[in-house]
Amino acid sequence: MLEFLKTILYGIVEGVTEWLPISSTGHLILLKELMPLNVTPEFWDMFEVVIQLGAILAVIVLFFRKLNPFASGKNPAAKRRTWELWGKVVVAVLPAAVLGFLLDDWLSEHLYNYATVAITLIVYGVAFLLLERVPRRGRIKRTEDISYRTALCVGLFQCLSMIPGTSRSGATILGAMLLGLSRSTAAEFSFFLAIPTMIGASGLKLVKYLLSGVDMTGQELMILLVGSLAAFLVSLLVIRSLMNYVKRHSFAVFGVYRIALGILVLLYFLVIKA
Repeated sequence: MLEFLKTILYGIVEGVTEWLPISSTGHLILLKELMPLNVTPEFWDMFEVVIQLGAILAVIVLFFRKLNPFASGKNPAAKRRTWELWGKVVVAVLPAAVLGFLLDDWLSEHLYNYATVAITLIVYGVAFLLLERVPRRGRIKRTEDISYRTALCVGLFQCLSMIPGTSRSGATILGAMLLGLSRSTAAEFSFFLAIPTMIGASGLKLVKYLLSGVDMTGQELMILLVGSLAAFLVSLLVIRSLMNYVKRHSFAVFGVYRIALGILVLLYFLVIKA
């Protein structure tokens, strides 16, 4: 029972942090240090990525009509715009797909640690604060108005998120705003990029886990299902709340949070746990 309660907490953390620009992977790594699950190292390596599928499902549910080119009531022009949007999403995910496939094992071995998480939390926190201090007006107000070139550039920014603690949504939103997207458009496009990006990353992790020869226990399977379900339910609330928030507020509060958390992480591991 204790393991399942911890799993629900993992799902809640994933559902909240996947969409806020504060790094879901970084928070899961830190939560593992404070409250580890009773699972094999191989399962954990797969779990911390595959649990994101629950969060991704929430995007599909909430934006199903906008993302579905076959939705009833869409005229030919609307269907064409939907297909074009998917084309831009595909273009944007290609850089991360290629680099992720090539560097996945190396990144897991060398960068999934508290020091990397703390440093990237602070660095990107400062970046958000600096970005919000510069007077700007996003000229691109709708995802349909994003060009293929801009989509590719946003995808290059997304590659930064392969470093734990960066935040996939944080990297894409920051990059998109620098490229002229409004806050809400940057956030929405980041949500759409998450669908193929995380499905691909989860699929890669799951295949590697299955090929490793390690058997998944019944408890581990339940942990994966419960965590994903919790992430899905929480994501439904967080995505709606974030879209309403960014229409009226800046991302500065997330920058402050990242810096404070990064400093706390360093103090914890260098002073308290040392």
